[in-house]
Amino acid sequence: MDNMHNMIKKIKNVLAAEEGPPDLDDLFKDLKSKLNSFLGGKKRNGLRGVPNEPNNTNGSDNIPVGPIILIISLIWMATGFYIVDQGSRGIILRFGKNTEITQPGPRWHIPYPIESVEIVNQEQVRTIEVGYRSSGSLGTTSQELRESLMLTGDENIIDLQFAVQYNLKSVQDYLFNNRSADGSVRGAAETAIREIVGKSEMDFVLFEGREEIAIKTKALMQDILDRYVTGININSVTMQNVQPPEQVQASFDDAVKAKQDLERQKNEGQAYANDIVPKAKGSASRLIAEANGYKVSVENEAKGNASRFDQILTEYKRAPEVTRKRLFLEAQEKIMSAISKVIVDQKESNSLLYLPLDKIIGQKRNLSSDQRDPSQASNQAPNRGDSASDVINSITERSRGAFRARERDSR
Repeated sequence: MDNMHNMIKKIKNVLAAEEGPPDLDDLFKDLKSKLNSFLGGKKRNGLRGVPNEPNNTNGSDNIPVGPIILIISLIWMATGFYIVDQGSRGIILRFGKNTEITQPGPRWHIPYPIESVEIVNQEQVRTIEVGYRSSGSLGTTSQELRESLMLTGDENIIDLQFAVQYNLKSVQDYLFNNRSADGSVRGAAETAIREIVGKSEMDFVLFEGREEIAIKTKALMQDILDRYVTGININSVTMQNVQPPEQVQASFDDAVKAKQDLERQKNEGQAYANDIVPKAKGSASRLIAEANGYKVSVENEAKGNASRFDQILTEYKRAPEVTRKRLFLEAQEKIMSAISKVIVDQKESNSLLYLPLDKIIGQKRNLSSDQRDPSQASNQAPNRGDSASDVINSITERSRGAFRARERDSR
């Protein structure tokens, strides 16, 4: 019985030490050999004349073989329990064939060697690096020129590094259609990025086109992976570093500086245009407004003159002689008010006329100065007209007085 207990303990230790369930054939063979050695030893002891105890005559019949087999069966069945974590999926393989996909939680399957289970984390985000490799412990990166050097559409070479993050959308396709998930993603990433960069110009890739290239690369990678039914879902493509090769970095910096100077000059020109164009538009609007005002004034003046002519014509038809004489006098008054000459009729008259020559000369000087300074002429014109009118009126009154005196004398 001690040997049986030791054997059971040994079986338990073996089961606890092994990762998978034990081989049933080997287990039964070992159990059978142990039983045979135990029973055979008892028989040999009886043949040698060693007296057997009365209680052990039927010892072979008291061995608990059934309970041992039952315990072993229970232990074997217990190895079929497993737990699927949250975000993972379990794939049950029956003799290597996929039979079921289990959800998170405690599960059970027929133990090995009939069935086995593969647990795959479906929601875990995995990352691959293209063009460089990072060392997590030291925080440094090493460049992979074979992956990072690419040719653009305008036949320039650039050094491009980016990272791809992905997870799984089908654990079956991930397990059975991929030899290496990272290798598949890296190959699709290199193919997609080289195709897109090969159709783009260098300046577009280096500056304004980074985000657009990342979006196009993600879409093309997903299309390639779906075409091969890999069960991989691309989450994001992140551009890490884009620059020209080190051999032409200095020349490229000069080109970038020249481009920045060009942009600066464009901005200055645009600022000058924004300053001068509104002023020019304002001046043009002012000239147009003045022209429209002048047009309206000329039209109104012409209409007024036409209306005045119509009124004069009506009066002329009524009294032609009076109207003709009044028009003549108005014309003479208008003409004489603008000149500095004085006409005096002293025929047959002894009257002494007073001519204010100082005022006439001053009026002439003012007229000359007004021709030189039109702005002052507009201000002084009413005074000049008033003084000339006064002179003419005074001369006219004296001429009339002399004319009346001659008439009295002739009577």
